[in-house]
Amino acid sequence: MTVPVVALVGRPNVGKSALFNRIVGDDSAIVSEEAGTTRDRHFSRAEWNGRAFWLVDTGGLSDDPQAPMDREIRRQVATAVEEADMTLFVVDAKVGVHPSDSKVADMLRATGKPWLLVANKVDDPSSVDFYDFYQLGAGDPLPVSAQNGKSSGDLLDLLVERLPESQPEDEEALRVAVVGRPNVGKSSFVNRLLGEERLVVSEIAGTTRDAIDTPLTYHGRKLVFVDTAGLRRQTKIDDGIEFYSSLRTRRAIERANCCVLMIDATEGELHHQDLKIANMAWEAGRGLIMVVNKWDIAEKDDKASHKFEKKAREKAPFLTWVPFLFTSALTGQRVSKVLDLIQLVDEEGRKRISTSQVNDRLAELLARRQPSQAAGREVKLNYATQVSVQPPTIAVFGNHPELVEEHYIRFLHNGFRESWQYMGNPLRVLMRRKGGGASSE
Repeated sequence: MTVPVVALVGRPNVGKSALFNRIVGDDSAIVSEEAGTTRDRHFSRAEWNGRAFWLVDTGGLSDDPQAPMDREIRRQVATAVEEADMTLFVVDAKVGVHPSDSKVADMLRATGKPWLLVANKVDDPSSVDFYDFYQLGAGDPLPVSAQNGKSSGDLLDLLVERLPESQPEDEEALRVAVVGRPNVGKSSFVNRLLGEERLVVSEIAGTTRDAIDTPLTYHGRKLVFVDTAGLRRQTKIDDGIEFYSSLRTRRAIERANCCVLMIDATEGELHHQDLKIANMAWEAGRGLIMVVNKWDIAEKDDKASHKFEKKAREKAPFLTWVPFLFTSALTGQRVSKVLDLIQLVDEEGRKRISTSQVNDRLAELLARRQPSQAAGREVKLNYATQVSVQPPTIAVFGNHPELVEEHYIRFLHNGFRESWQYMGNPLRVLMRRKGGGASSE
């Protein structure tokens, strides 16, 4: 499902970051009494009444159009509104309508997109005169107190009611997100697969701004490739377009069954950001394939590829279970092999092992090594079963799941991997209490 985007906009110090934190449920945005503290954009996934959405916090607009930082913030807000499915325009109910508020309202009306007016810092609605806010043309202002949460539930009720319906994905199609840092050859790679110049290719890093869905049929199976904008470190995302490119990449991973992570072979090893993206896909439970591009201009022999893989797996042990493919989008070298790998990783992620086989393997692992015993309490593991696929998940039931140590769970994980691989897919091992009740992972 495509998850909608909600943007928070407004001038400085009206409480957008506090409202962001209230909705998201943590303190990931900086909150300060100093006007204009939020210079960057923050985004996080949120959920209310069963509806998920991405919430974006933007910098505050200022009255000084000449200040470079304020011009940047204006661009942030303009981009936020353009990208968002819904905008929450936050004003300060204690201060009343400010000239900047009228300018923001004009911007929002010009877009023709839906928006709600949120009057923040309202502890007692009966003590506030909302009359002036009607001049902003948004109808009834919605009073909230981000600081103590008052009326935030009413705001969220209305928000999710107004959000566009999520679009269902084609359940028959295998969705593949092509992800990676800027300028590693993602568009060239997809073009080579498709056999035509369907996506823009440029030497300028970050040319691909949007996430583009491109269908392809292979051996009777419909694949949908999503070529995404390059994902950079958050500190390097220095304009609104780059920021939303990173948000789109996360959304593409979320929508995908399998992620193809493109890496630049000329750098000789995995970049820190490559690992971050790989981990993002892995933690999201997605299948993963590492495609090392530009191999034609890097070292080409088998020793070089083994060395590259070895160094990568030393940095991130979970890559032991991820296939690597060394290619050249420019020459077409081994590019088509990714299609077979995608099929393989998808099949591995859907593989279901019978309960009797899982229990037999658990018995073998217990015979090899028992879990550590807690003082005064015997720890027993009774049985196990695979409870889901994509990602494959095995539940192990015992009398004290909370006492099973992390290193022993890793031992079980590796033991199950030895038997069934689940190549290219994260394997989750859950510890559950026999007969239900409390559980731990």
